[in-house]
Amino acid sequence: MTAVLVVDDDPDIRDLVAFKLGQAGYEVETAADGASALAAVAASRPDVAVLDVTMPGMSGIDVCRTLRSDPATASVLVVMLTARAQEGDVEEGFGAGADDYVVKPFSPRELVSRVDALLARARR
Repeated sequence: MTAVLVVDDDPDIRDLVAFKLGQAGYEVETAADGASALAAVAASRPDVAVLDVTMPGMSGIDVCRTLRSDPATASVLVVMLTARAQEGDVEEGFGAGADDYVVKPFSPRELVSRVDALLARARR
């Protein structure tokens, strides 16, 4: 089963995203901050990480950079899910190594579709 890690400091958003991805057939794990996200990735090696950018402590950008810099985690696909929608924010996300960037407010169905598409492209 394909595993997805959902990382967001807002429990309502985290639970909504986890629920929708679970409904779509993914095995979902959650984390509330960047440090917990890195620990979860080290422990379970998910296929995809959905990262909020703005979190206390370590941002989603920092988590993404850390994942990309480690050969053991560099292949984890990363979707940024954030309210930061300025052009510079999007550039920073992709510059950190994100594979996709979704702006809040978002459609949970669209997010699931994007995760599906990202995985399909990665498997080719």
